Amino acid sequence: MVISPIKRRSFLKSATQTLLAAPAFATLSSLSPIELLAEPSQKSSKTKPAAPAKPTLTLNVRDYGATGDGTTKDTIALQQTIDRCAVLGGGEVLIPAGNYLTGALQLRSNTLLRLAADAILTGTANMDDYPVTQVRWEGRWIPGHTALIYANDTHDTGIVGPGKIIGADSLGGRPRPATPLRHPALIEPINCTNLRFEDFSTSYHLMWSLHPTLCRNVTIKNLTIRSTGGNGDGIDIDSCQHVLIDRCDIATGDDCISLKSGRGAEAASQIGVNPFITTEDVTITNCTFADAIFACIGIGSETSGGIRNVRISDCKFTLAKTFAVYIKSRPGRGAFIEDITANNLEVSGTTGGFLRFNILNSGLMGEDPVPGDEGIPTIKNFRFTNIKVTAVPTLVEGTGIHPHKPLDGFTLASVTGTCAKGIYLANIKNADIRDIKVTGFTGPLLNISNVTGKGLAGAAQIDPPKLPDPIPTPAEPYKLH
Repeated sequence: MVISPIKRRSFLKSATQTLLAAPAFATLSSLSPIELLAEPSQKSSKTKPAAPAKPTLTLNVRDYGATGDGTTKDTIALQQTIDRCAVLGGGEVLIPAGNYLTGALQLRSNTLLRLAADAILTGTANMDDYPVTQVRWEGRWIPGHTALIYANDTHDTGIVGPGKIIGADSLGGRPRPATPLRHPALIEPINCTNLRFEDFSTSYHLMWSLHPTLCRNVTIKNLTIRSTGGNGDGIDIDSCQHVLIDRCDIATGDDCISLKSGRGAEAASQIGVNPFITTEDVTITNCTFADAIFACIGIGSETSGGIRNVRISDCKFTLAKTFAVYIKSRPGRGAFIEDITANNLEVSGTTGGFLRFNILNSGLMGEDPVPGDEGIPTIKNFRFTNIKVTAVPTLVEGTGIHPHKPLDGFTLASVTGTCAKGIYLANIKNADIRDIKVTGFTGPLLNISNVTGKGLAGAAQIDPPKLPDPIPTPAEPYKLH
């Protein structure tokens, strides 16, 4: 139902009665609040948000003053429509065809933003149009600008297409000493539950396109993300649980998808205190990736809140400046990376190779690292099966592992295709290497240092990796501040 201003008064009475009688927006998740707080073993092993019911209310932004002419700033009209929909109980905010120039917009609970075909939201190039608040940057909370579209502490909200969202590329970039505020992301929900991002496309570079942080039950489907031309990630999943990324086409400068959970003692001290600090139960499936600066899927390097239960399947990697899949961290992070599985992947066009582990020196050390062996991330249960590679320089570079915390459980099985170099592993126990049928490589196929398990017969011995200096214990224990 689309409400014109003329009929608004008569509508309000009947709409209020209807909204009091039944909920306006069905939950997007199949998980109950009890399941959300359960231990990981008690939670659902699959991310299957329930299909929402049709909303009872639709408001058209044109009825509230939006012009869509590409030059008039429509921020106020767009935000007022979103807010009105929320206070009336929720529903859809329709953005019809047109080019809507806007500053930052805040999503509200029970309210879905729908971009019609040929509808474009274009972010202004004025940094003052993006409020300053606390935001996440490389695993820490710092002052920074909100995203073009953001949400805080909301539920049952999101954006659906088939329209487009375009950020002002001049606003991208990293915080600098002279300009310490974090630059705006494109879309950034923080501490939200039951989110949908489906069927639209984005364009933005030098900053992240979609950055859910401390969110639960997130569905990301059928997105086309373009952030080439600079080091801008596609999707950054940051301390989130129960996430589905399905059928997305992502071409980026930096990581296509990055999984994070905070950096140093600020994040590690919250494990067991904040049930939502860990990134877990993430499914990435049926996606196509192309990366021009770093990796297609990066796990880390901000891992201090822990990362676990990640499933990658049925994906194509067509370009990677380093490796298709890169699992990265360093001493000082602490916490864990565990239960990472990948199956049925096609990999080509990589500069580094298919798979790399670097748990020794990836990312910035930063303030307040976790000292001693406690600060070395615990890593276990990595499984990669049914992999097809085409002309990858290195099949696996897996030597960047600390001997004090070896990788416990690594399976590499059913790999076919061509590579210039084979498999290099160090400091792994319970390895299982089998059915590796690749050609084109020089030197030994399997090269190991301090590796035990199955399928290691005939492996060449290599030197152990160089280790970083230990992290000293500080004079005063870390206190969250």
